[in-house]
Amino acid sequence: MELAAGSFMEEQFREACAELQQPALAGADWQLLVETSGISIYRLLDQQTGLYEYKVFGVLEDCSPTLLADVYMDLNYRKQWDQYVKELYEQECNGETVVYWEVKYPFPMSNRDYVYLRQRRDLDVEGRKIHVVLAQSTSVPQLGERSGVIRVKQYKQSLAIESDGKKGSKVFMYYFDNPGGQIPSWLINWAAKNGVPNFLKDMARACQNYLKKT
Repeated sequence: MELAAGSFMEEQFREACAELQQPALAGADWQLLVETSGISIYRLLDQQTGLYEYKVFGVLEDCSPTLLADVYMDLNYRKQWDQYVKELYEQECNGETVVYWEVKYPFPMSNRDYVYLRQRRDLDVEGRKIHVVLAQSTSVPQLGERSGVIRVKQYKQSLAIESDGKKGSKVFMYYFDNPGGQIPSWLINWAAKNGVPNFLKDMARACQNYLKKT
C-alpha cells in the first residue's frame, strides 16, 4: 500500500473519495440509523466494544467545499462555534503535528480528551475536486493523560467533501470512537444519533459566519 505524506496511507484517502461516489454499505451489516435534513447516518456494530462505527452521507447547502474544509480545519475558529470544546490546539511532537482536544461532558460524567493526528489533502479524482481530511488517535509522551479527564484511545474519522453541483457540498464522514469509562453503550449511541446531525448543522452555520469574519 502506498504511503501518502504524513501518517496515513494513500489508499485511505482514495477510499474516502470512493464513498462519495458510491457508498460502501454492502457486504456488512450497515443499518440506516436516521435520515434528517438531507443527512443519512448508517451504523455498524463493533463486536469487541458493543459500540458502533458510523457513516454519514448528505448535502450541506450554501457551504462550498473549500469553505467547509477550511472551517473544519480551523481549530481556533471551532472553539467559537462548537459549544462542547473545552480545549483544542495543535502541538509539534516528534516531528509531527498532533492535535489535543478536550470535550465537555455533562455532569456527573468526566470530560474526555483526544490526542490525534490529522491530515488534509485536496485531490483531483477524474476531474472532481475532493477535499479529504483523515484523523486517528495517537499517543505521545508530551501529551500524557490528565487527572479527572478520561483519554479516548480509540478514535478514527475521515471526511470527504466535493461540490453538489450547485452552491453546496456533498459530504461523506466515517466516525468511530470509544469514550471509555462507565457510560452505557446505548447512551453513547443515542448521542451519536443526535450529535452528528447537530454537529453538521452547527458547522454549516459556522461556514456562514466564517464568511462574515473573513
